[in-house]
Amino acid sequence: MFNTVYEWFWWDRIWLPVNLTWADLEDREDRVYAKASHLYVIVPYAFAFLLVRYLFERWVATPLAVSSGIRQRVHLKLEANPILERYYTTQSRNPAQDDIGGLSKKSSLSERQVERWFRRRRSQDRPGVLKKFREASWRFAFYLAAFIGGIVALYDKEWFYDTREVWTGFPKQSMLPSQYWYYILEMSFYGSLLFSITFDVKRKDFREQIIHHLATLVLLSFSWCANYIRIGTLVMLVHDASDVLLESAKLFNYAKREKACKVLFVLFAVVFMVTRLIIFPFWLIYCTWVYPIQHYPAFFGYYFFNVMLVVLLCLHVFWAYLILCMIRKFIFGTLTRDERSDNEEEEEDEKSTTEDEGVEQYKLSNGLAVDGKEDKNGCFGCLSPPENIYRSKTVY
Repeated sequence: MFNTVYEWFWWDRIWLPVNLTWADLEDREDRVYAKASHLYVIVPYAFAFLLVRYLFERWVATPLAVSSGIRQRVHLKLEANPILERYYTTQSRNPAQDDIGGLSKKSSLSERQVERWFRRRRSQDRPGVLKKFREASWRFAFYLAAFIGGIVALYDKEWFYDTREVWTGFPKQSMLPSQYWYYILEMSFYGSLLFSITFDVKRKDFREQIIHHLATLVLLSFSWCANYIRIGTLVMLVHDASDVLLESAKLFNYAKREKACKVLFVLFAVVFMVTRLIIFPFWLIYCTWVYPIQHYPAFFGYYFFNVMLVVLLCLHVFWAYLILCMIRKFIFGTLTRDERSDNEEEEEDEKSTTEDEGVEQYKLSNGLAVDGKEDKNGCFGCLSPPENIYRSKTVY
């Protein structure tokens, strides 16, 4: 059974044009071809990237953040409550009003105390600016290095200037050392992003990010095995161009450098629209859709590769929509954050948490004490700040 599936998966007609077999892509004295076995190194390299990232974030990104005035956010102390914690981790981070009443009875807390506990618990899980800065720093460093490396690897190649040259002599195109390392390092990086996506900052486009990483890895793996390496390097270069500006804009945003952030964001938006919505579909997809059938009849790999490119294009359109929304807010002066960055309840949680801090400060500044029951549960339901100090939007 396994042998049958293996033979079917590597059937020549799936991967290669008519009248070509895998034997035609065996290494010769003057030619070296990409092999599927080369991709095994991606997994250890991806874990190596995670280690390098850890060291980079600790020894480079963190000191840079501190020098920019970014500090780790200190959350209000949250006392352990097994009943509320079990509900938070197994059912919902934001309980309905009916559930709050039940939790209040089970935990012997008032409904207001239960609501405050969940606000503070969500606040603890919400990533701080320091974490976002470190993550953006790592991505910026890689995308910048990858973009520069891509330019160095491609600037003297004919297909960099004329995409028709991508298919000259295909598929018997010898792989260059620069192409090998460009591919392996890019795929290892995206593999590391896929491994770390569960503990990275979770954004509204979390699903789209997973689809993007998977589609990128599948696309690059297929292009590697089918020797679509020339077009693959062009696709990677086009994607890295705008990513550098996006991550740099984030860094200046987190560091409160508003003018630099605005300039970089405008540059990012322009480069994104040009590279992802013009060059990518009208040059690169056109190159993979029109030119190949001038050399050989269409086959399964031809359709599969183009479908994966279209999947990426759809994601580009989705992100372009988000960028346009940000530009609209940017023009009218209402842009305060990345459209992808925050969960729906984050803004309200931020206000409510600030209110809790106001309550805490008011209590301390007036020398008020909390009775034993309240102190044991880490809540301050018996205290309310005067209306002229803070007014909450939350209804208790």
